[in-house]
Amino acid sequence: MDGTVLVADDDRTIRTVLTQALTRAGCKVHATSSLVTLMRWVEEGKGDLVISDVVMPDGNGLEQLPLIAAARPGLPVIVISAQNTIMTAIQAAEAEAYDYLPKPFDLPDLMKRAARALEIKRRVPQQRAEAPADEASDLPLVGRTPAMQGLYRLVARVMNTAMPVLITGESGTGKSLIAKAIHDFSDRRNLPFVTVSAEDLEGMDGPSAVLARARAGSILFDEVSDLDNVAQAKIVRMLDSLGDTAPRIMATSRSDLSGLMERGSFREDLFYRLGGVTIAVPPMRERVDDIPLLAEHFLNRAEREGAPLRRLSDGASTLIRAYSWPGNVRQLENAVKRLVFTASEEEISRTEVEMVLGNQPAMEPHISANNTDKLSGSVAKHLRRYFDLHGGELPAPGLYNRILREVEGPLIEIALDATAGNQAKCADLLGINRNTLRKKITDLDIRVTRRRKLM
Repeated sequence: MDGTVLVADDDRTIRTVLTQALTRAGCKVHATSSLVTLMRWVEEGKGDLVISDVVMPDGNGLEQLPLIAAARPGLPVIVISAQNTIMTAIQAAEAEAYDYLPKPFDLPDLMKRAARALEIKRRVPQQRAEAPADEASDLPLVGRTPAMQGLYRLVARVMNTAMPVLITGESGTGKSLIAKAIHDFSDRRNLPFVTVSAEDLEGMDGPSAVLARARAGSILFDEVSDLDNVAQAKIVRMLDSLGDTAPRIMATSRSDLSGLMERGSFREDLFYRLGGVTIAVPPMRERVDDIPLLAEHFLNRAEREGAPLRRLSDGASTLIRAYSWPGNVRQLENAVKRLVFTASEEEISRTEVEMVLGNQPAMEPHISANNTDKLSGSVAKHLRRYFDLHGGELPAPGLYNRILREVEGPLIEIALDATAGNQAKCADLLGINRNTLRKKITDLDIRVTRRRKLM
């Protein structure tokens, strides 16, 4: 790696780590905790790449991007931020950042992106789009988990493309909300956003009426898998008739369209017309660390709307985090709304959370009745989604060993539970040597609970 890198971050540890890593890679590094100093270096012509935090003592790193572009057109900027929301990713994309990484970041991944940025000239800056101020702080697309961060980056990348977008995920995960965010923060935000149902397609003039309403805005086919074959055929003909000023096409589905297509329940020609880019929205059980952040977001939003001030006690927060939330974000939002008005004090107690959760309707994640996938098929879907969440980028090196660890850990834990902690029986069940099992328990940092007594 060759070039001079300007690093701006108010965390001394991060500055030190990046300076050491970039220097070892062959770069010259100037590091600072001040955006004023960073801008002085940029204006003096220093640097071939900028790596900048967002929240700094003397300003906002995102707000400096247009100034950097004006002073040094083509100078790439990689934004790193602990503000792990979709707005940060979108604003970084709108401000023409070369790349965006959430904190905590993977150092080898950042180094790979830095090397690429030093080699590739930055494209000509485009006019920055302003985010709708009334919606920017109100999107419940909050999360710092890797799955959500990958989703944010993918949304930011496809926002202003003309490619169709298919958004998949269980009920209540926020699929329609993501579609609306793509429209509202895109160049089409001042044009209509039209959600289409089966009734809208009825009659000879149904599809043409939809196109007339949408103009060059966006069309969303919500839960497209629920449409019958007649409606699907109309959509195919409608998409084939689109002209030069066509609307952006998006669709959501809680069902596996590829599986439905293979079983003849979904048209193959429609599947390929809708699947330009697929965005898979993870369920709550795959982003447990985001649950307290989302609950806090809903509490804050309720307060802004005039509800009483509320906060979660430690016990309440722990219980909310431990709950399965089969109804996903929608169920969590409804539960928090009830807590806001039923809690007797400013601090919501664990008992009050238990009462609300005890009254929740029985909800199960959507599973197709015809789902006959083998284990290998399920694993393949998860791996494909993992690749898709990187938005066209390859995952960090070492993927094989990381995936093995992800599979081995749960397998050994479940096998230990099934054998009541008897390592000899567990090793026999798994078909591995007992010493190998002991080593894997240590290497994978598997906790030995009271049920799993060492033999």
